[in-house]
Amino acid sequence: MDIARFAIKKNVFIYFLCVLILIGGGVAFEKLGRLEDPEFAIKDALVVTPYPGATAAEVAEEVTEKIETAIQELGQLDEVVSMSRPGVSTVTVTIKDKYDKAKLPQVWDELRRKVNDVEGDLPPGAGPSVVMDDYGDVYGVLLAIHGEGYSFRELEDIVDFLKRELLLAQDVAKVTVWGVQQEQIFVEISRAKLSQLGVRLDSIYQLLAEQNLVVPSGRERISDEYLRIQPTGAIVSIEEIKNLVISGDNQSIIYLKDIAEVRRGYVEPPSKHLRLNQKNAIAMGISTISGGNVVTMGESIKEKLDFLAPEIPLGVEVDPIYFQADAVNLSINSFVVSLVQAVAIVIVVLVLFMGFQSAMMIGISLVLTVFASFIVMEMMAIDLQRISLGALIIALGMLVDNAIVITEGILVKIQRGEEKIKAASDVVQQNMWPLLGATVIAVLAFAAIGLSQDSTGEYTRSLFQVLLISLMLSWVIAITVVPLMCVHFLKPGSAGDKDPYAGKLFAGYRYLLVKSVRHRAMAIVAVVAALGASIIGFGWLEDSFFPDSTSKQFYVHYWLPEGTDIRRTSQDMQAIEEYLLNKEEVVNVSSFVGGGAPRFMLVYSPEKEYSSYGVFLVEVDDYRTIDTLMADIKNYLNQNYIDANPKLEKVRLGPGGGFSIEARFLGDDPNILRGLSEQAKAVMREDGGITSIRDDWRERQNLIVPDFADEQARKTGVTRAEVSQALQSVFGGFQVGMYRENDKLIPIVSQPPKSERGNIEEIYDVQVWSNTLGRTVPLRQVVSDFETRWEDPIIHRRDKRTTITAQGDPQEGNTSVAFNRIRHAIESILLPPGYSFEWGGEYEDSTDAKKSLFASIPSTVVLMILVTVALFNALRQPLIIWLVVPLAVIGVTWGLLGARQSFGFMALLGFLSLIGMLIKNAIVLIDEIDTQIRSGKENYTALIDASISRLRPVMMAAGTTILGMVPLLPDVFFVGMAVTIMSGLAFASILTLLIVPVLYSVFFGIKSPTVDQ
Repeated sequence: MDIARFAIKKNVFIYFLCVLILIGGGVAFEKLGRLEDPEFAIKDALVVTPYPGATAAEVAEEVTEKIETAIQELGQLDEVVSMSRPGVSTVTVTIKDKYDKAKLPQVWDELRRKVNDVEGDLPPGAGPSVVMDDYGDVYGVLLAIHGEGYSFRELEDIVDFLKRELLLAQDVAKVTVWGVQQEQIFVEISRAKLSQLGVRLDSIYQLLAEQNLVVPSGRERISDEYLRIQPTGAIVSIEEIKNLVISGDNQSIIYLKDIAEVRRGYVEPPSKHLRLNQKNAIAMGISTISGGNVVTMGESIKEKLDFLAPEIPLGVEVDPIYFQADAVNLSINSFVVSLVQAVAIVIVVLVLFMGFQSAMMIGISLVLTVFASFIVMEMMAIDLQRISLGALIIALGMLVDNAIVITEGILVKIQRGEEKIKAASDVVQQNMWPLLGATVIAVLAFAAIGLSQDSTGEYTRSLFQVLLISLMLSWVIAITVVPLMCVHFLKPGSAGDKDPYAGKLFAGYRYLLVKSVRHRAMAIVAVVAALGASIIGFGWLEDSFFPDSTSKQFYVHYWLPEGTDIRRTSQDMQAIEEYLLNKEEVVNVSSFVGGGAPRFMLVYSPEKEYSSYGVFLVEVDDYRTIDTLMADIKNYLNQNYIDANPKLEKVRLGPGGGFSIEARFLGDDPNILRGLSEQAKAVMREDGGITSIRDDWRERQNLIVPDFADEQARKTGVTRAEVSQALQSVFGGFQVGMYRENDKLIPIVSQPPKSERGNIEEIYDVQVWSNTLGRTVPLRQVVSDFETRWEDPIIHRRDKRTTITAQGDPQEGNTSVAFNRIRHAIESILLPPGYSFEWGGEYEDSTDAKKSLFASIPSTVVLMILVTVALFNALRQPLIIWLVVPLAVIGVTWGLLGARQSFGFMALLGFLSLIGMLIKNAIVLIDEIDTQIRSGKENYTALIDASISRLRPVMMAAGTTILGMVPLLPDVFFVGMAVTIMSGLAFASILTLLIVPVLYSVFFGIKSPTVDQ
């Protein structure tokens, strides 16, 4: 089919279609979802199982082991990692990469069944297990609700009100709350009065436990209806708790208030606590529905808060800790500016080298392609975010390649006097299939990204999707709209009036080409030598994964020795907040004490709950001040908090997170594992360039072990459980019931009055209730001795093997540099039989990402080879093309070294795309050589003339791609990729124009004549 003639004949339809594309593209652009980072499924779920009273070792052996065994029966399982702590088991379940977010809900259902099945095998007192499959939810709007003079309960009521209302806002999926302080009803029972009045403690506990139980009371038929029976007696106030009758007869009634003080308060110590700029607050995180527009959601939330403002009590403020909609707006606006700049650069380049008319036609085809891409992106639900917008900018230079070849061919024919329609038809028919093949190969160069199934591949997948859409559309527009515009707008010339290849540029290229073909052996040796030198130089490049972002926020993770009271942690952090807020660069400081913040960014991994841990989210006015500020903060913390282990971290781009350097040791004996970890940490300390050194088992803690005396206990009728209950009551409080207040359940906790609690030195005198004696007895009567032991408060396992991880971060520069300095020393640590070692951190993340990427490269390379062979129906031409591919290394090496950029993951993707670009240029060149030889020209003449005729299209394609990348150079995420493509394409395009004809002459035996032509 003659597509060009069809398009020219149906010109009204084609132009009308172009108008529709422009209108539809504009509408689609407004409708596209907007996110800061592309979505990728976090394929992790947590299984949390309480086992109150158990040590970490008991939790690991009696609970974690059984849950891990059950979970390993999942066929979808990739890895199971566990953390056992006193009283709680946390198992992290990671699913294989091939299960996407659509399949995960079914996997989590199966996980729940496995966990439910094993609960019957858990020891008494353990469970129930909770499967948290929302661990990966991202709360892109994080608000702090605070008010001077308001209690936590009052703030909580306001938060509950806001939560109900904001769930109705557009595109809101879920609202979570962080930092609520748990209220309790404290019943402080005097043991002395108990003994004096002869009241049984267990009867009080039973009374408090049963008083507010909701139980059915039956119903009775009366006439034609049933009436429910609902007796009164439920406790509805603190006064009613005080006035509970616990004992007595007609002469003497004993109320609870006679032997106990009843009061309302908050849990001490709290489990978590939030402050915003030193003000107590509660955080509220809001997530976006899947495929939703975070900008739309952000605007809806702002409107909702403005509407609700009159109903929020005076003095209560709702301040943003993180508002993703604003960040997305800023990011997208910046990228749109870069996109417009790139389009302008490409059009200016075209004007300079092809003239105004040709440039305008190619520019129009570029705009049409971009707008058509928006339409398809909207249909495929591809959001506008960092990767997809970057892909559009990367594609811009490539999108004009097809249009340049078609326009150049038609222009030359028209200038030589050929009839316009025939010229357009001939050029399109000659080039459409080679251009399709070249475009498919350019797309296939990115296919490895699209086929990679890990989180990194999922994160960058829209790069492949956008390039696939836009490049294929560019081919369609090049063979339809472009020839139509050429026929209508290019001016005809007279035959022979002008040589289209006259000029110094073409003359200079002819001279170099002729010399290269004549001295082809020297040319090939020179190129091979340059390639060899570049391969050696490539080894000088630093490796990296993903760069830090230019966010105005950074983290300060604050660790105290394991087991530190959260009140000490909070006290330290409050003093540090004051120091931070005194820095003129600092705008806001949010302090999350006792655990990590809700996942407000996809790339942020919240730390689990520890009383010795807190994290500051610090916001500055200019991200360029962060490096200096972080150094000052680090020095301040090291000098003033010597027992702390702080870790300062910038916001990262891409998957990963945690410590950059991790050395894992796996085995059985905790003592041996700790010894191996100490050796690894010693290597890190000796290096001098690694900071925040620690291990994930943290410090050992003292454990007080009362030695229960069975014989003495039997005489008094005291059980081991009653001893534990008495100790819990004195040193922690004992929950004995629930108090209902509207929709809230408040625990009722029994503990002795402050005067009777004493301290740890008086533990022998703790009173234990004896049902046999009807009174309390001191603990020393049922405990023979107290022993102090060291225990591991945290036990980590990986795939059921006990694992300890030594961790650290480089003080400056790329992680790979510090990693390579210590790698050999740590790998040389002698491991006992049965123990193993593996690397984690950035090395593991990068290795896994590259492994997943490289796994799909062979299939894409085979497809690319098949396409080249199919295009030429021969083997020599494809062989020439693939011999040119390694030339990309020459420009890439010296470009990255000159720009002082590392060869990171995005640079790797740039290198893969560069291969597609080089192959595309080589295909266009070789196809023209074959065409001219088939037309009957003498072989050498055809070789030279064809190469010269392709000089402008190849140079223009390379030039527009290179210069179109300029707006990406300031972007830290894309700069490595941009430099890779720009430098690689610049060098390789020049060499391609010389080496492809040289290799063609070698493979086809074309000899240079004695006299230059």
